[in-house]
Amino acid sequence: MTTTGKSGLAFVASALAITLTLIGCATPQKPPPRIARAPTASRPAPPAAAETADRGLAAQASAFESFMRHARGIDPGFSGPSDVAQALQTAASHEPHELEAGMVAYAALAALQEPRFVAAVRAEPSPAEFARRLSADPRAALALQGGEAAGARASGALYAQGEGLAGEGEKVKHAAYAVQHQAWSKAKVPDAAGRLSQVKRLSAESYRPSREDGAQLRLALAENTRRPGAPSPLVARSVALAALSVLGEEARGRSLMSEPRTGDCLHMAKLNLYQCLASAGPHYEDIYCLGQHAMIDPGQCVVDATRSATPRQVAMNRAHSAR
Repeated sequence: MTTTGKSGLAFVASALAITLTLIGCATPQKPPPRIARAPTASRPAPPAAAETADRGLAAQASAFESFMRHARGIDPGFSGPSDVAQALQTAASHEPHELEAGMVAYAALAALQEPRFVAAVRAEPSPAEFARRLSADPRAALALQGGEAAGARASGALYAQGEGLAGEGEKVKHAAYAVQHQAWSKAKVPDAAGRLSQVKRLSAESYRPSREDGAQLRLALAENTRRPGAPSPLVARSVALAALSVLGEEARGRSLMSEPRTGDCLHMAKLNLYQCLASAGPHYEDIYCLGQHAMIDPGQCVVDATRSATPRQVAMNRAHSAR
């Protein structure tokens, strides 16, 4: 590597660190989850990403990472109604469209950690034309040198998040049965309508960053997990978004931050949560709704977003991109 290349990578790492630090300066405005898990050991900062991974992209990625981290931190050892109520607030605190866009942004930041891919994007002889092509066909980014590796990083980062949330949701769902030996769990929720209204309100609120989110995003990206295989439509969009960020065409990238299959999945998970809570009676049924529809379902949506689509789904995504 030349001296110029080394200094470029140093600038890249510095820029990403500044971006994430800016996010972390916000004032906390959401109550913390009942138990937030701290990393067991210190980890190194993530590999260099493109310096054009601007503040907006990182903020959107933090909306996704923050929700997933807080929801994973829900403790299944419920000891009373207040524990259940707090857990529901934590797990309901995401707006589906914002979470979907955050997924794409998070995967894009993971893709930007592939140096060969970033170099290939910068080497494009006609950046403006390439940006237009990416908007029409996001999979074009995967054909670049390092494109498949960038896709594997993006897919691995999402899969780890989704699998983690779904796994913790299974523990909470099991608690809905285990907790029934405690008398309080069989009592009816006193204000079921008010509880449902609060969940719906929290589900419509936009992400508000807290002080630790920038550092937590760095730690999450430092996992550097990879999942090889045919890239899914959402992964292809995230890699294209990463390329557009390198090209300074962030505005074009907005059209890539929604993917029909994933958007429908997250929306249905929310609707199922509302319906479950509307028909629930005692507190242990609320715990079931929490584990299944506020944790397992969205976690599975994230996992499924990394899987290859059927030919019909591919056609739907092409039509969506052409709008």
